[in-house]
Amino acid sequence: MILLYLLALLVALTGMILLDRRCELFFWRDARRASIVLIAGLVFFLVWDLAGVGGGIFFRGETSFMTGLQVAPEVPLEEVFFLTLLCYLTMNVYGFASRRVSLATSHRRGAP
Repeated sequence: MILLYLLALLVALTGMILLDRRCELFFWRDARRASIVLIAGLVFFLVWDLAGVGGGIFFRGETSFMTGLQVAPEVPLEEVFFLTLLCYLTMNVYGFASRRVSLATSHRRGAP
């Protein structure tokens, strides 16, 4: 049970990657731009976490579902994968929404 949460995050992240590949929402649309956005988002949220830990706001929860490995004080390994999933999900949703808006706009203008 010690790897259950990490495994769940990896399964969800794999689902995001497969969805992205099938619909060309993020990495399969522009890999260079997607890499920059994903890394920037991940760094932003990791700095946010570290500031929260430093300010005494965030604490690592104890559970038997986590590995117990930490990348920084009070920041578990699973947090990196969770934040990656969060950023990837957000960009997939953005890619889907922007495509739908573009299609709706072109449909209103009478474009084929």
